[in-house]
Amino acid sequence: MITKPFVGVLLWLCAGAAWAADCVTIEQGWARLPPTPAMAMTAGYGVIHNGCATPVVITGAGSALFADVSLHETTLVEGVSRMRAIERLPLAPGARAELKPGGLHLMLMQGKGALKEGQAVPLQLQLEGGREASATLTVRKTAP
Repeated sequence: MITKPFVGVLLWLCAGAAWAADCVTIEQGWARLPPTPAMAMTAGYGVIHNGCATPVVITGAGSALFADVSLHETTLVEGVSRMRAIERLPLAPGARAELKPGGLHLMLMQGKGALKEGQAVPLQLQLEGGREASATLTVRKTAP
């Protein structure tokens, strides 16, 4: 038998999980228009903001328009540009992470169709603990 206090705690936990996902946002989100329509890969940028009162950790990403979305970072090592996957991106309360060309960015790979300028790309950020935060990237030729 489920007791009233148990139901109350369960509802509180569910509301907290939904609230946490709503307070993680991407501001000025955009995806670079590939140079040719046949190119099934591009990159996503913007500013991820943790508006939550608690820390969050981004552990992955996904999109209905791409079979594979992952967080990467480009660094310069001994004069050579190197890109590596980022498995976890912790963000303290109020913290921001800038996704920009030549730095931290999203790799959008195995596209499911040609992108058009101005098109909206749905994005889900996967958060530690199984939560998700939804965002949209706008396809652009250049940075806003």
